[in-house]
Amino acid sequence: MSENETVALAFSGGLDTTVCVPLLKEEYGYDDVIGVTVDVGQPEEEFEEAYETAEALGLEHYVVDATEEFAEVCMDAVAANADYEGYPLGTALARPVIANAILDVAEEHDCTGLAHGCTGKGNDQLRFEAVWRATDMEVIAPVREMGLTREWEIEYADEKDLPVEAGDGGTWSIDTNLWSRSIEGGQLEDPGYVPPADIYEWTSEPSDETELVEIEFDAGVPVAVDGESMAPVELIEHLNELAGAYGVGRSDLMEDRILGLKVRENYEHPAATTLLNAHEALEGLVLTKDERDFKQTVDEEWSQQAYEGLLDSPLMDSLDAFLMQSNEKVTGTVTIKFEGGQARPVARESEYAVYSEQAASFNTETVMGIEQADATGVAKYHGFQARLARDAEKKAKPELATDGAGEGTEE
Repeated sequence: MSENETVALAFSGGLDTTVCVPLLKEEYGYDDVIGVTVDVGQPEEEFEEAYETAEALGLEHYVVDATEEFAEVCMDAVAANADYEGYPLGTALARPVIANAILDVAEEHDCTGLAHGCTGKGNDQLRFEAVWRATDMEVIAPVREMGLTREWEIEYADEKDLPVEAGDGGTWSIDTNLWSRSIEGGQLEDPGYVPPADIYEWTSEPSDETELVEIEFDAGVPVAVDGESMAPVELIEHLNELAGAYGVGRSDLMEDRILGLKVRENYEHPAATTLLNAHEALEGLVLTKDERDFKQTVDEEWSQQAYEGLLDSPLMDSLDAFLMQSNEKVTGTVTIKFEGGQARPVARESEYAVYSEQAASFNTETVMGIEQADATGVAKYHGFQARLARDAEKKAKPELATDGAGEGTEE
């Protein structure tokens, strides 16, 4: 390594990233460390912790506001109905945005290295590095590469008199962004443990109270709530507060990580749940069955790529192209009812509706010139091949024939 090498560190001010600062100098030989904190909608106290810790360390520190960029990714996720194993993606969507923002700072300051404080067990290491390994910079993960434990880090911080609390700073490990809030660690690692209500901050306990809210979409993008136009960040924040008050958007599940580990995760995502439910409801009105069937495959692949942090993959370019085209017709309004912790679509309207009330009505005799009796021929052919197959089986192996009730017949 040449002289005056500088590394940009993804910096939160917590234990892991704080101990990384001296380790990058002592163990990796870097002369300078730059700390970069990226705003994707975290609480203000997290930035205060980062500021205070950086100042105590004498660390050159930068904060990048990426909330609008992240909100745009969240809108892409809505277009793809993006979820993973039943919950809306959140942390996974934020990591590439954070990684790219840190990369921009690193390039601006002629850094030769990029570092993070992730362990070797989680997903985030892969999501950061999927972005960073496309560069010529060295990628460093001290916690993973040195096999550090939390106990070791606490002792090291104490020896070095680093500005961190003696412990993890809280009962749970929490990651918050504009789109979701994740809670893990502690007793939550036991799948049989029933979490207390106080793990939740965004969502109230579900009650019997209800409220209707109308969400307007333009080409798959939510643009207004109850007739009031809003930019993505404002709209997400508004729905987080509104839907969260009705207990909407809680997930408690066993999640399969990229590396194969199964972990217990708890999430809050009021706005995400509301918008995903509304978007899917509007798609059901405006897309044909063939489009919906194929789009489900695209949505699943988009979600998997996003979960792995591969937002910039060539495959995503193709998936995004389809999503942009298919969402052109996802324009209209959906009425959502908040009730009992649910965000349930109860009405939808669109000028692109693939629907005819007259055709669907039980009181209408004909459908665009088609008589009800015209369906008789279709009914006769429906299931024909299956009946033909059963007849062939009976002729080939009469002993296996059944009377239709699942019991063997006697000859």
